This record gives sequence, structure tokens and C-alpha cells, in this order.
Amino acid sequence: MEDFVRKITSRKFWISVSAFLGSIGTSIAGFQMASDTVIIVGIVCATLSAAIYAGCEASVDKANVTTGTLTINNYGETDLSSESED
Repeated sequence: MEDFVRKITSRKFWISVSAFLGSIGTSIAGFQMASDTVIIVGIVCATLSAAIYAGCEASVDKANVTTGTLTINNYGETDLSSESED
């Protein structure tokens, strides 16, 4: 649950959501203007915003796994707490 809250409150997530909604708005404007080019640009940008977010999250998760700060509990949830062993 903490992982979900961390992701939903991240700036990356909200920037991705706003880019996605802006792209959908562009597509709607393209429908209103009857411009196939604007519709296609909106759809491509919406897809790219989701793909870029997924790539960023995968990169962060990979970095956490390689540094040993990512653990998975018995329920399959991830815990990104930083535990230092001194």
C-alpha cells in the first residue's frame, strides 16, 4: 500500500497524467477542427507520455534492485525503504 501511495503522490506520475490529459485535449481539438494531423499528434503524445512514465518507473525500480534497497514482502508488494547496515 505504501508503494501505491508513493507512486500516486510522485511528481512523475502527475506530470504524466497532465501530459496524457493535454494530449487527449489535443485529439478532441483535432476532431473539432477536422484535422487528422492534430488527432494523430494527440494520440501519439498520449501514448508516449504513458510509455515514458512506465520507463522512468522501471528505471527507478531497477536502480533500487541493484543497490539492494528494494524488497518484496510475502504479498508481492514492494518496499523501497532504505535500510542501512552499519
